Amino acid sequence: MGSLVNVEDFRRLAQARLPKMVFDYMEGGAEGESGLRHNRDVFEKVRFQPKRLTDTSKRSMEASLLGKRLRAPLLIAPTGINGILWPKGDIVLAKAAERFGIPFILSTASNSSIEEVADAAGGDLWFQLYIVHRKLAEMLIKRALAAGYSTLVLTVDVGVNGKRERDLKNNFGVPVRYTARTLIDGLMHPHWSFNFLRNGVPQFGNLASSAMNDPEIQAALMTRQMDASFSWDDLARLRELWPRKLLVKGLSRPDDAKRCQSMGIDGVILSNHGGRQLDSAIAPFQALPSTRSAVDIPVLIDSGIRRGSDVVKAVAMGASAVLLGRATLYGLAAKGPEGVDAVLEIFRDEIDRTLAQIGCSDVAQVDITYLWPQGSVVA
Repeated sequence: MGSLVNVEDFRRLAQARLPKMVFDYMEGGAEGESGLRHNRDVFEKVRFQPKRLTDTSKRSMEASLLGKRLRAPLLIAPTGINGILWPKGDIVLAKAAERFGIPFILSTASNSSIEEVADAAGGDLWFQLYIVHRKLAEMLIKRALAAGYSTLVLTVDVGVNGKRERDLKNNFGVPVRYTARTLIDGLMHPHWSFNFLRNGVPQFGNLASSAMNDPEIQAALMTRQMDASFSWDDLARLRELWPRKLLVKGLSRPDDAKRCQSMGIDGVILSNHGGRQLDSAIAPFQALPSTRSAVDIPVLIDSGIRRGSDVVKAVAMGASAVLLGRATLYGLAAKGPEGVDAVLEIFRDEIDRTLAQIGCSDVAQVDITYLWPQGSVVA
């Protein structure tokens, strides 16, 4: 993998390996995809202001989060339908997180079930919950508790599904809809097609149990729409149902974060869903300074993180850790387990190099004084 030296290299290899409709599903954003570009632009516009003549001969990137030690301030974000990128993609990602000493967050829309991932991988497993149907949500919560997941992540930024125009143009869906165009595309990507045919069509592992025979749940799943009525009162009940650590993902406002803290939520994740929901939303990195100053609980961010320097910038601005979404998916789609490990190692190497270059020996000591402009993120 000598020619694969950064995340962009893995993105290009993933694009070459995957059929167009599958790559577009992974890569695409909402509407005109200005949100995708904006997520990256805000990181590019913030620069470092290094400190000199400091001892950086020994460096640490360990971080503390929710009472646990992480080998780096990283988590693998919840992403759906990973089995279409690589066989048992969710398990591949979970095992990589265990090897690297960071948490893995399993999506409600995963292809491997809560129980399958827990049986196959150790480490710190978290479960991400979509509210599609209240009864279904309670079932999933009970299953995650029984399987030993340490943390629940409630995603709240999907009142309706974003208008992902690449998917609409490709007629993408699960199960895959076979047309002459998709069959030709599959023939042009034989390695992916061989794995796809050998392993079968990926299913939604968490939604395929006998407990889903309830007609109301089946109707909710058939429409593939989230429960847009879920509100603060419902969050309070969810807090009662889940006795372990609970984070809310999808916020962009400090007042929402403050309300979460007042309700006993253990942390918040600033996110615009990787630009896949509201195309004109602000980037999570922009919301970080004001949110960090408003609450005392951990604040994490995702969306647009492609470099170790992005991670250090986020930590300097107040993030407790960052979630990697597409970056690790590029590794998965390009080379499976080997690719995920390589991407995570790239992040570790780039974080370490950045610390040395800015004159800081410990990522836990990075703060806003290492950035320019200080205290703001350029729009």
